[in-house]
Amino acid sequence: MALAYLGDLTGQGWTQVGELALAFVLSAAIGLEREVRQKSAGLRTHTLVGIAAALIMLVSKYGFADVLGERVTLDPSRVAAQIVSGIGFLGAGLIFVRSDAVRGLTTAAAIWLTAAVGMAAGAGLWLLAIIVTVGYFVTMFVFSPMAIRLPRSKYVPSRLRLTYLDGRGVLRQVLTECTRRGFSVNELAIDQRIERRDPATVSLWLTVYGAGSISELTAALSETDGVLAVVSQDANAAVP
Repeated sequence: MALAYLGDLTGQGWTQVGELALAFVLSAAIGLEREVRQKSAGLRTHTLVGIAAALIMLVSKYGFADVLGERVTLDPSRVAAQIVSGIGFLGAGLIFVRSDAVRGLTTAAAIWLTAAVGMAAGAGLWLLAIIVTVGYFVTMFVFSPMAIRLPRSKYVPSRLRLTYLDGRGVLRQVLTECTRRGFSVNELAIDQRIERRDPATVSLWLTVYGAGSISELTAALSETDGVLAVVSQDANAAVP
């Protein structure tokens, strides 16, 4: 019993092992949700970030006990601040821009939150670590459907990549369908034109504005005769 208590004081007892285990479980749960959604950072990345942050916090709390004295004082909070700033580099690597669309923001934020959960677990704030993890799942599984149901601003642009058969008046039908559903086309750019195929196909980008449902517009365009594929950049999904 005395040895176990002494181990806790030196930072290598069952209390610290339990804090590392808690960080492992909570960060793995967050990473599992990202893995199921097939994000760039999944189960392994989040688990490593969480347990590493917990270990760094434990090192900050107990790792310098042998050098403390009357003339030597340490501030454990400085290590916590370095974790917050350092994890930003990892999160920044998950964010990329493609065709003026920013991807990876949620995953980067999840990495940052996982580090915070690991820090809280390592600091012994197990209740706060659990509450924040529960808050993460509430945000992902409750707020996401709510955000989809919110009315769409007509000033937010959406980009559609359209592939269709050339020479059949498909583009005219597409523009008519966009107008009928309350969308206006702000930009049209040809992405690719293949002449050697019979019949020839054309791929282009449409930037549309409107308060209507972009998913319903994508589905309607995909049913237009001569349209081969429609990809909504917002939904990041193709409709054959």
